[in-house]
Amino acid sequence: MDFQLNLDSETVEQVSSSTPPCVDVGDSVGDVLNVMKEKQRASVLVCREGALAGIFTERDALKLMLPGADLDAAIETVMTASPETLSNSDAVGAAISKMSRGGYRRLPIVDTDGHPQGFVKVRTILHYLVGHFPSIVYNLPPAPHHTTETREGA
Repeated sequence: MDFQLNLDSETVEQVSSSTPPCVDVGDSVGDVLNVMKEKQRASVLVCREGALAGIFTERDALKLMLPGADLDAAIETVMTASPETLSNSDAVGAAISKMSRGGYRRLPIVDTDGHPQGFVKVRTILHYLVGHFPSIVYNLPPAPHHTTETREGA
């Protein structure tokens, strides 16, 4: 193999996406849902004076789909406050570990002042890993450990 995968030295900067939409802590839930729809995003970062205060994802939105949900409430009341974060210098292995432990599908990347710089998503990490093992991944049969329960043929 002519590549080297080192999850402890390669940084999340290599697997991060562009800066996600940011909304203010005082914005209403309804306005935030509209931003998510317009930008076609599954999540937004909630900021206070430019610094990350929380995250609001489609999972949080699903919890609000009950009858009587207050879409005029401030997003601050329903967001996930103080989410786990990464910095651009964190290793990809650390990102995978945090995501695995917490069950997260995305983690925000922030600078030293807490300002959002981007996202690391499970999807981009999977693409990154597939890029290191293309012949193995693309050549797998549809069911690699499939065995038939009855004899086939005549």
